[in-house]
Amino acid sequence: MLERSELAENALHSLHDEDYDLAFNTQNLNANTMIFTGGRKPRSLDGDWNFCVDLLDTGLRQKWFNLVPMAPEDRTEPWDYDPYMGETVPVPSNWQMLKEKWYFFEGSAWYTRSVDMAPLPANRRRFLRVGAAQYDCKVFVNGKFLGNHYGGSTPFFVELTDDLTPGRNWIMFCVNNTRTLDRVPMRNTDWFNYGGIYREVAIYETPATVIRDMFLHLDDAGNISAQITVDGPADSAHVSIPDLGINVAMELRAGKGSCSISAAPDLWSPDSPRLYDVTVTAGPDTVSDRIGFRRIERRGTEIYLNGEKLFLRGISVHEDDEILGKVTNETDLRRRFADAAALGCNFLRLAHYPHHERAAQIADELGFLLWEEIPVYWAIDFANPATRRDAENQLRELIRRDRNRASVVIWSIGNENPDTDARLDFMRGLADIARQEDPSRLLSAACLVNHAKLRIQDRLADYIDIIGLNEYYGWYEENFDELALIGKNSAPVRPVVISETGADADISSQGPANGLFSENYQSDVYRRQIDTLQTLDYVKGISPWILYDFRVERRQNIFQRGRNLKGLIAGDKTTRKAAFGLLAKHYASRTEAENCK
Repeated sequence: MLERSELAENALHSLHDEDYDLAFNTQNLNANTMIFTGGRKPRSLDGDWNFCVDLLDTGLRQKWFNLVPMAPEDRTEPWDYDPYMGETVPVPSNWQMLKEKWYFFEGSAWYTRSVDMAPLPANRRRFLRVGAAQYDCKVFVNGKFLGNHYGGSTPFFVELTDDLTPGRNWIMFCVNNTRTLDRVPMRNTDWFNYGGIYREVAIYETPATVIRDMFLHLDDAGNISAQITVDGPADSAHVSIPDLGINVAMELRAGKGSCSISAAPDLWSPDSPRLYDVTVTAGPDTVSDRIGFRRIERRGTEIYLNGEKLFLRGISVHEDDEILGKVTNETDLRRRFADAAALGCNFLRLAHYPHHERAAQIADELGFLLWEEIPVYWAIDFANPATRRDAENQLRELIRRDRNRASVVIWSIGNENPDTDARLDFMRGLADIARQEDPSRLLSAACLVNHAKLRIQDRLADYIDIIGLNEYYGWYEENFDELALIGKNSAPVRPVVISETGADADISSQGPANGLFSENYQSDVYRRQIDTLQTLDYVKGISPWILYDFRVERRQNIFQRGRNLKGLIAGDKTTRKAAFGLLAKHYASRTEAENCK
């Protein structure tokens, strides 16, 4: 058996060694290993991969990654897993959506496929990009461990320059979605814990000098600030924006350069989502992007976009699909924005984790404002340095991925966390990182309400720009009159966005006609919310919970049956509930009033 084979060395001992994972948990694949991919041509590795679930982590104990192709009749030991033949699954996908027996599976699963490579020309490099894998992804190439990545919703990169050989190569992933107390999010969440490689996988070939990052935005003086990071020999970088007549050079020192470019771009806005083609060159490497330029700022309790007061007419959205799970595609994303447009939205809250990067690209194109966040959700382990490292890295990866997107106007660093000293220190650290990585956007978090004193009371509010307020008066909070009192008692000095509100409605044949979980009840909650919120001057935006019904393990009553039913549209993403029309009518009236000013 493999436990006694030369391949596994002392694997029999490893069956009883619960530190077997330590050698494979370096978390060396992180924000610092990212490269900029705009304008680069990917070689897709999407498609069928060999697959095996591994509840007991036998694969790491037995070193499955060292197995070499061998016909079954030639083997001297019985293999517990065959990376080279057997069951396959598509990538991207979530294993829960492929077989019923995997629906509630949480643990490790192995993915393997071959890739044939031509010889790599001199002065060239190769990088593997994984769009997202839930949650810990360990990477092996031709039997060699190259590293692992923490975080289920941000992309990561592995350099393969020295590890791919001409001819056939084998790439293997061990992906683990176990919920633990030290991860971000931790064990207890309110959305489904999907597993697997659920976004695209590709290989990129670059010159030896590679542009790792480019970031362009309007600075406080109205100039275009450009920051470039390069890995490899290069003394300078060039920035070109043809439509603005810009072609400037900047000096690079230790691989970094920055400059301020005088320009007068047409400003991006929901009414005029102007984008410019931008090209950056450093040595032999060239990347490109389409970037909009705009100013978002807070003054007192007001939000301003390009100097004009802004009210955020929004809706919250999860990545969830009845058929695909957490996998998304162009059709699904564009349907999301079409439904938001039908509501009259100018704003979406992408909850509670980084969504696919294509969402922000489409928002740039169509003219929607976005709130993007990381899953620092509920009571994570704020005092644990490992948890903090995880959260900080996810925040850096999200910001570096999407900070060229004009549509993204808010980074959110947390949701409904208890106000402890450890949490305050943790969140202040995240706020500092966000401002270091990107000074051009506003920061928010869903803050806390003191229900005894009926006021917003959260020390974190002093360190962010926008106070997110999750309130469910009419649903979880019974006394609706308290909602107005919270506004009267709080007198916030920052703008407040109602980041969640709503009620469940089961519109299936099993749903009730009246009372809790009925469509009528949901509509009544929306009427009362609209009537109350429009009287609160400090509220500068609303993103009710939620656009579509979605899957979640914790909701198991006779109406929910494993779903959160607060969607304004049912889980089929087609059937609109009555409350959809109520919110659309309210947003239309707000838009008309704003246009008349």
